[in-house]
Amino acid sequence: MIDALRTEDPGVTTNLTDTVATASAPLTTPPSSPSAPSPDGGAPDLSAALLAAVEAAVRQAAADEIMPRFRQLAAEDIVEKNGPHDLVTVADRRAEEHLTAALTDLLPGSRVVGEEAVHADPGVLDALHGDAPVWIVDPVDGTRQFVHGDPGFATLVALAHHGEVLASWTYAPALGLMATARRGAGAQLNGVPLRAGSPDAGAVLDVATSHFDFTTDEQKRVLAALDTGGIAPRPCGSAGLEYLHIATGDLDATAFSWENAWDHAAGLLLVHEAGGASGTVAGQPFRIAGGNALPFTAARDAETARRILGLLAAAN
Repeated sequence: MIDALRTEDPGVTTNLTDTVATASAPLTTPPSSPSAPSPDGGAPDLSAALLAAVEAAVRQAAADEIMPRFRQLAAEDIVEKNGPHDLVTVADRRAEEHLTAALTDLLPGSRVVGEEAVHADPGVLDALHGDAPVWIVDPVDGTRQFVHGDPGFATLVALAHHGEVLASWTYAPALGLMATARRGAGAQLNGVPLRAGSPDAGAVLDVATSHFDFTTDEQKRVLAALDTGGIAPRPCGSAGLEYLHIATGDLDATAFSWENAWDHAAGLLLVHEAGGASGTVAGQPFRIAGGNALPFTAARDAETARRILGLLAAAN
């Protein structure tokens, strides 16, 4: 289990704006096609121009499709997918369409695996096993919060190739927060480098877990192992923002029992590049293409991840 923990050294909303200054960069139009896939099928060239263009595209999608509908949704703009707690809105769909067009223009030959596209056609997930670079998109992570007028939602974008996440963008437009990460190059929040640090010795660990509205009885039983001395579990809000909370040191760990790539790809890279660690209950790295032993954890440091996984493995 310990060897599998990967670290990089380079409805709950936490007020992350207390951590860094609010982003003030104006919206810009992305330049056309600033990058291209390697002709030999290798990883795409992550030029500064491409990274900046993706950030601009994410901001533009939120400005055009999400924020004008925030606290303005009509009843017909909201649809249940798999139950009363699993919602999709017109903002989710329009933002994903916007990003799909923009991101594939920026990286010709790339594919998009978006939450709403997969809901309509599960075959879209096959792109995660292919040779082309893949954009993994959650247009509104925290749709329930968005629907209820809570600012704790985010747009998540990750760029992956052959199962490895290369770069990620976590944008909380209602909070003015843009977190970015590049594999091997660190993580930033509104341009300020992020370091997750470690919990204070002997401190109670704050852990966000899968929300009880989305877990089975068996998953609840396993996660209940965290309800023990020295750990304070709570239901998670937006998964993307919980990962950001870890990267800023405002949350010690997560324990999640689902593996949708769009919920986790961006945040796991963000945590790793801020110095954090992650692993599954089977002692393996989390695979974005699926097939993981669950639950899995992300944490501020490897020791915290070991502790969480030990408790979960004993109950599994």
